[in-house]
Amino acid sequence: MNSAIQNIIYQLEDIQYGKPWIGSTFLNRLKQVDENEYFERPIKDLHSVAEIISHLTLWRSEAILKIRTGEGSCTDDCEENWLTNDKLKVVGWKKIKSSYDKTLSDLIELLHSKNDDFLAEQYYDTDFKGLYTYNWLLNGMIQHDAYHLGQIGIVIKYLNMK
Repeated sequence: MNSAIQNIIYQLEDIQYGKPWIGSTFLNRLKQVDENEYFERPIKDLHSVAEIISHLTLWRSEAILKIRTGEGSCTDDCEENWLTNDKLKVVGWKKIKSSYDKTLSDLIELLHSKNDDFLAEQYYDTDFKGLYTYNWLLNGMIQHDAYHLGQIGIVIKYLNMK
């Protein structure tokens, strides 16, 4: 039985469109944003919803790469980490959101092929410059999602104040 893997999958899905304890999901938060607001920064130094979703997509793609190859390719300093709104507007919201959704389904599909023993295996983390377990990586991804879901909530509050 792969109860640890199943729990990780559950948490990844729950924060997206389930009923998490924190009371909010990406699905219901993103429904609160008008299409013309995805690229808006309500405060100069606060990221837009599109910037945050793009950032999450990059790191989920990196997690997939680490699971497949044992090593990532990006660090916190890579250009793709925080693409500008100007670059993201060229891509468009629908493509940004579609890529985000695809990385979630790809990660979950990949995890379905793993057993709990996999979580103790190690990969080389290019950002933290060391060996870490996949359990650490995947729980970090869940924490990362929760952190940025809260950030999106703050962006939406400021957007609604204008």
